[in-house]
Amino acid sequence: ADAIHPGYGFLSENIEFVNACESADITFIGPTAEQIKAFGLKHSARDLANACDPPLCPGTNLLPDVESAKLAANNIGYPVIIKSTAGGGGIGMQLAYDEGELASAFSSVKRLGENNFKNAGVFLEKYIEKARPIEVQIFGDGKGKVLAIGDRDCTIQRRNQKVIEEAPSPA
Repeated sequence: ADAIHPGYGFLSENIEFVNACESADITFIGPTAEQIKAFGLKHSARDLANACDPPLCPGTNLLPDVESAKLAANNIGYPVIIKSTAGGGGIGMQLAYDEGELASAFSSVKRLGENNFKNAGVFLEKYIEKARPIEVQIFGDGKGKVLAIGDRDCTIQRRNQKVIEEAPSPA
């Protein structure tokens, strides 16, 4: 094969797979290893976005322990969502409406991150009820041409995993 398109999901975000394709002289149709490294962990992507100074949902960097999470949540205000930095597919996200829920959610998300993604890093964000997740698909040719293909509404979810993506977004 001359090229591989990994589709979506875990192979499309796997640095080792991208490097293996490059080593075999196979064009990987997707992000570069450097891009995956920069955007693959949610807290890193958040840091990159923050450097461009757009409005962001209040949140934290990685939290070393539950006490740090409690301080951050009290500062941000409840409810908060605790997230695994390496999570995906709806795994590693839990809501907390108070300190009691935060303590158990923090431990659970750390454990899920370690067991599923070999990364126990955890951060939190303000949870905005009834928010609509709208995504914009971007395509770049690797030579400087970039195109926004369209948007989609990902509101219909089950356990934080997208079930239906509606395009274009009605929002």
